[in-house]
Amino acid sequence: MRDQVRIQPNLATTHTPRVNRVTRLAPSPTGSLHLGNARTFLINWAIARQRGWSIVLRIEDLDTPRIKPGVNELTIDLLRWLGIDWDSGPTLQSTDLAPYRDAMQTLASKGLCYPITASRTEGASDGASAPQEGSHEARFASVNRPRVLPSSFAWDASANAAWRYVTPEGEVTFIDEFAGPQKWNPSTSVGDFILWTKRNQPAYQLAVVVDDHLQGVTDVVRGDDLLDSAARQLLLYRALDQHAEPTYWHLPLVIGADGKRLAKRHGESRLDMYRAKSVPVERVIGLIAQWCGIDQETSRNKPVCPMSAAEFRERLDLRTITRTPIVFTREDDAWLLNAR
Repeated sequence: MRDQVRIQPNLATTHTPRVNRVTRLAPSPTGSLHLGNARTFLINWAIARQRGWSIVLRIEDLDTPRIKPGVNELTIDLLRWLGIDWDSGPTLQSTDLAPYRDAMQTLASKGLCYPITASRTEGASDGASAPQEGSHEARFASVNRPRVLPSSFAWDASANAAWRYVTPEGEVTFIDEFAGPQKWNPSTSVGDFILWTKRNQPAYQLAVVVDDHLQGVTDVVRGDDLLDSAARQLLLYRALDQHAEPTYWHLPLVIGADGKRLAKRHGESRLDMYRAKSVPVERVIGLIAQWCGIDQETSRNKPVCPMSAAEFRERLDLRTITRTPIVFTREDDAWLLNAR
C-alpha cells in the first residue's frame, strides 16, 4: 500500500517570504537520505531562507519499481531532524497524473513526441528517475523516429512502448548561478529522450518541468550531475510554451575516496543510521558546514565544529563553497561516530 503522507503545509514555518521567488526540495523515496543529499538540501534551504524565497516540498515518487515502503515518512522526518522547514507541501507526484498527460497532448499536437518500442541496445534507462552515476542512457538517434508522428497522445498497454521527445539539433546555453555558463547539445548526447514510460507514467524529465511550472518554481538548486538534464528540461519548457524558465544552481557532489558519487560501496552514510547511533544532528551539520567552507577557509585540516541549522543558515556563503566534488572520508565517518 502506498505510504500515507499528509498533504499540508509544514506548521514549523515561522517566517514570511519577502519576494516572489520559489525553490523546491524534491527528494525521491527510493532510499534513505545520505550525507550528500543532506548537504544539497541544507544549502538549498539556507539560500532560500537568506534570500526570502518560498520553499515547496515535493516527493518525486513516480519511479515506482524502486520506491521503498516507509521512505516517504522517513524522508520528511529526517528533513525536520536536520532543522529544515518549508512553506507548502509535501505533495506527491503520483497523486494526479492529469497535468503530465496534458503536457504530452500539447507536445503531440506539435508533432514533438512519438511512441516507440526500444530494444535492449537502445538504453538501459527507462527515464523514470533522475540520471545518476551508473545509469545508462544510450543515445537514441533521430533516424529511429517513425516517419509519421502522431498528432495526439494515447497510451496503449499492449504496445509496450515508451514515448520519446523529438529533440531538436543544436546547443542549449544557459547561465548557471553556481556552475557558470553552460553549453549542452542533447541531440548529440542522448538524442530523443523518454517522456512517458512503458508503465504509463511520466518520465523524470517531463515530470520535473510540469511540476516546477505548476508550482511556480523560479530557482532549482541541485547536484551538478543533473547539469545536462537542465538542457533537456529547458527544451521542454520552450516546447510547452512555459516562458518563465527557472534559474539553475548546480552544486558539486559528495563523492567517495574512489571518485564516485556517495553510495553504499563507501560504507554507511545514511542519516537515519547516524541518528540511530545517537550522533547529534549538530555534528552532522558541522561536517557539512566544513564541506561548505564555513569558518574553515575551505581547509580540511581545521577541526570540525558542531553547528545548528539556524547557524548554518546564517553563516553559509556561496563564495566559500568549493567548485570541485567533496570527498567523504573514513576520518569524516569516524568523527561523526565518535560523538556517541
